[in-house]
Amino acid sequence: MVERASTNGLQSTQPYLDWRRLPQPILGLAPMDGVTDSACRHIQKKYGKPALVYTEFVAVERLQVGDWALLKDLHYDESQRPVIAQIYGHEPERFLWMAVFLCELGFDGIDINMGCPAASVVHRGSGAGLIRTPKLAQEIVRAARRGVELWRNGATVHDIPGLPAHLLAQVEARRNALPAPFQARRPVPVSVKTRIGYERPQAREWISRLLEAEPAAIAVHGRTLHQRYRGAADWEQIAAAAETARGSCTLVLGNGDVRNYEDAVQRAACYGLDGALIGRGANGNPLVFRPDAEDLLAAEPHLLLRIALEHAQLHEETISKGHPPRFLPMRKHLGWYARGFPGASYLRRNLVQTSSAAEVEALLAPYI
Repeated sequence: MVERASTNGLQSTQPYLDWRRLPQPILGLAPMDGVTDSACRHIQKKYGKPALVYTEFVAVERLQVGDWALLKDLHYDESQRPVIAQIYGHEPERFLWMAVFLCELGFDGIDINMGCPAASVVHRGSGAGLIRTPKLAQEIVRAARRGVELWRNGATVHDIPGLPAHLLAQVEARRNALPAPFQARRPVPVSVKTRIGYERPQAREWISRLLEAEPAAIAVHGRTLHQRYRGAADWEQIAAAAETARGSCTLVLGNGDVRNYEDAVQRAACYGLDGALIGRGANGNPLVFRPDAEDLLAAEPHLLLRIALEHAQLHEETISKGHPPRFLPMRKHLGWYARGFPGASYLRRNLVQTSSAAEVEALLAPYI
């Protein structure tokens, strides 16, 4: 067992993710497509110290088609631990082999997306579409858990049917570069992120079906699929999910409209939850996870702009690296950072037109 720093300054001797041994309430960064890439997670972990971070969701079908961008989308660095890979799809066997693949890459956990409301995902029976097919949802969770067990019993990327040679070689290289404790065939828990219902709130009946597959944790977004991100999140339904899971081996976290650290802690206590995930509230503000956020900003009013520059530089070094460089995805982050101070709107208009970290630095120089 190796010792590593936990997210609240305590020490952990667990080289693997045990949801029940995380400091409670568990506060994590919610996975967001097009947002929580590796650079974003690094910055959030460095300055906010959330207990958990998730990758953007990745389709399980990409494994056997040999998608060259797959490993780039699943990139992470050691500072992000515990880091969870989020995946989606609708064919159980693909989840089994993707679980083996993710274990080989050294992820601490595997999360199955059963909450994405995008029509292109739902119409294939994936994401939140699985709420309408609870039996299939159970099969998917069990398949992912079987994949983990196969890996723990010796399965490797060489056992994955149809895995292209270029992916095999890259995974082996990554695995060999992992710190020794994370090369071990350790427990890798399977969790689920979902919503309170499809057309209507149905948290009790839906969560009760998921519990039969015994996921390690379920994060519940307090809106139905039909709501997408409209209206207020229904935390009474999230509380119903937690009550349904009480006495089981599964933890329940809430998600939706969480504003800051105090709000997250209060909601977890009020609704009987094991924790909460913060999504949009963390955009442009990794300090949202910290109880001392106000003190930090009072001491350094433009701290978030300094973090924004570091984020832009890291994005340029990692995410946008290539020919031509892809700095465009960083612009939305810059827009989120530039708010809440005199002249923010003017600065924001300029930041969202930048094409390099050097341009960002020039614009931010007068502030930081």
